[in-house]
Amino acid sequence: MLRPTSRILVLAALGCATSAPAPRAPSNDERLVQLVEQIRQADYAGDRQALRELHAALASEPTGSSPKSLVLYWRGFALWRRAINGFNETPTPPDLLQDAVAASDEFEAALKEDPKLVDAHAGLAACLGLRMYLHGTVDDEMRALLAQVKEHLSEAQAFEPENPRLLWVRGPMEWWTPKGSPQDVIEAHQAKAMTTYSRALEGLPGSLRSGPEPLRPTWGEPELHMSLGWSYLKKREPDLVQAELHARKALALVPTWHYVRDILLPQIEAAKRTAAR
Repeated sequence: MLRPTSRILVLAALGCATSAPAPRAPSNDERLVQLVEQIRQADYAGDRQALRELHAALASEPTGSSPKSLVLYWRGFALWRRAINGFNETPTPPDLLQDAVAASDEFEAALKEDPKLVDAHAGLAACLGLRMYLHGTVDDEMRALLAQVKEHLSEAQAFEPENPRLLWVRGPMEWWTPKGSPQDVIEAHQAKAMTTYSRALEGLPGSLRSGPEPLRPTWGEPELHMSLGWSYLKKREPDLVQAELHARKALALVPTWHYVRDILLPQIEAAKRTAAR
């Protein structure tokens, strides 16, 4: 049997336990930020199923006080990255075009809300480029897509020419050359793209200040290092030291990045072994 003092202590403890406030549920704005962070992590993990589910969750979440254009941007981002990650899978998933088209629609909706949202222009240009690649035939549809790409890149350039995510999207387009191009043309295009990536890295510190809008995109540093790593590996005369340096910088920033850890770095290491023979 408990002594009177013990009974008092037990009752006091129970009183504290029952009077403790319940954990506060995240606000709508906090929930949006959480979903965006989960989208970013699913992108790095190459988790296409999660990206589909997170897009649906974000689409069903009230906008709250966050700018609608930014919510729409991240909805487009989830599907854009779902398409990009699909290119790393074998066999290639059959729904890449579907993702690219749906992502384009989300970015277009974002631009209707805010025509000056440079990141949405960049994302839309990238998705239109994916659609061109998947279309694969030079015809009226291809030319119409190319015209739209040029239009959005031009508008974005006028608004914010040093936006690092815009420059990251421009890089692959500057890299590309038609099949059979002369070596000097190939080298010039590759050098231009790599200069663009390096310039974007130089401009990143200022762009990382998100300011009063937590959904404002600030990503780019790992992606730019990844692209430089890939470029040094794939350029006409590879520089495997620089390729590995940039790939490892990307992985240091995002240790969970499936593409860099499991695909790009092994490709660089294989190239180094071949070069050493």
